[in-house]
Amino acid sequence: MPLALLALTISAYAIGTTEFVIVGLLPVIAADLHVSLPSAGLLVSLYALGVAIGAPVLTALTGRVPRKQLLLGLMLLFTAGNLLAWQAPGYTTLVLARILTGLAHGVFFSIGTTIATSLVPKEKAASAIAIMFTGLTVALVTGVPLGTFIGQHFGWNQTFLAVSALGLIAFVGSLLFVPRNIAHQPPASLLQQVKVLGQPRLLLVYATTALGYGGSFIAFTYLAPILQQVSGFSANAVGLVLLVYGVSVAVGNIWGGKLADQHGAIRALQIIFLGLAAVLFVLTFTAANSWLALATVLLWGAVAFGNVPGLQVYVVQQAERVAPQAVDVASGLNIAAFNLGIAGGAWAGGLIVEHLGLLHTPWMGALVVLGALGLTTYSGWLDRRLPAMPRSQHTVAAH
Repeated sequence: MPLALLALTISAYAIGTTEFVIVGLLPVIAADLHVSLPSAGLLVSLYALGVAIGAPVLTALTGRVPRKQLLLGLMLLFTAGNLLAWQAPGYTTLVLARILTGLAHGVFFSIGTTIATSLVPKEKAASAIAIMFTGLTVALVTGVPLGTFIGQHFGWNQTFLAVSALGLIAFVGSLLFVPRNIAHQPPASLLQQVKVLGQPRLLLVYATTALGYGGSFIAFTYLAPILQQVSGFSANAVGLVLLVYGVSVAVGNIWGGKLADQHGAIRALQIIFLGLAAVLFVLTFTAANSWLALATVLLWGAVAFGNVPGLQVYVVQQAERVAPQAVDVASGLNIAAFNLGIAGGAWAGGLIVEHLGLLHTPWMGALVVLGALGLTTYSGWLDRRLPAMPRSQHTVAAH
């Protein structure tokens, strides 16, 4: 593996860790900064909103900046954002730090694919992309539990210092090993992206993505307080539960991809959304028992991100039909839809916690996921009324 690709993978690992570790730290942050759990949950929403804005808008605006310079600038912004979070004197500063790191995240994954594929022969392009995105999966399995452990034992701000160190390592690796002259096509303009948003069939997929992820994050954002306040887990045990969840996610991603290959995107998404809604409903009743809660979280991980391959393949298939000149734009906007779903879900979860209580987040999240199931079924019905859709050969990754 080229050392430059390793540097990109470390960057993805650092970014994945800082995105999701906040979930395990919400109770600690809320207590330390004297804010409510819903207010702490906004740290998830605003980060995801930064990603959703950063991916399409900033990528278009930085289209003519040399890739290596842009990459180095992004990792500096990412590291600075986490250092700001480390030294944040209060809630407002922490919010600003999360928005900054979210903006860096969005652009990084927009340009990371291009950089990764430029480092290897054409026949190994898909493998290079997969290796880089492995950083995200490994972050869920190891970075999030480890970051939660650090935050609970040494203070939540120390977690951001550790992530800053990862960002600095990634910056140095990119500085030393990423080639200076990376050929690239300027990304789509904002006008081209707006034109894609005028396609009803693509908007339907984006709505499905946002609802599917939003429903899950209504509950996932508040998983740590549910585990501590309802299931009876100690703060120390939350990191171990998140480790179990991360391992399950890694397995579920592979399973979701195979399911989409074997049965097609629509059928795979129907199965996964139905499973996700069922698990969230079940968690409402199993959360009060620590062992049953652990088993439910294990099942949740298996379906929580398993819809990513199907959604990404499906949006490419639809784009090949209705906007063949802008397939990459359509795929990139689906990443924004993922993060809009996360932002909206975390925000809605906060309202539910504030007005109804923690245990209402799982079943209400399940209802939203059932909305995604309904839109998926409607998309399948529309497909059957139209000529056969081309089977996409694109390799795509989310986030």
